[in-house]
Amino acid sequence: MAPLKKTSAQLVAEARARIEEIETPDLVARLGDPDLLVVDIRDVRERQRTGFIPGSFHAPRGMVEFWVDPESPYFKEIFGEEKTFVFYCASGWRSALTVATLQDMGFVAAAHLKDGFSTWEAHGGPVERLPKP
Repeated sequence: MAPLKKTSAQLVAEARARIEEIETPDLVARLGDPDLLVVDIRDVRERQRTGFIPGSFHAPRGMVEFWVDPESPYFKEIFGEEKTFVFYCASGWRSALTVATLQDMGFVAAAHLKDGFSTWEAHGGPVERLPKP
């Protein structure tokens, strides 16, 4: 196999250098802000296993670009609202790449939770859990 031109770590670092990152305590303090929508891009199994930020909207990582694009047949109206969208994953890597891609598309009202859900509870963030099947 030929060496990669960029590693995943390099892509994440480049994304983080050009997007807005929100620290966990700052997002905890902003929960309930009507102008803010928190978006969970983790896999559904992660949400089931570890819970999620109450009120967050689930948009699987593989669909985000299609869901925010008004010209896509998969567009979700929620992404047409006048809000600031804060995306999160487990550790902030996938969300950094997501927000950088969305900004490349022209979707500028986006930021991400810098350290992801991994630090959420430790900073006093509430967690909603799905009922066990």
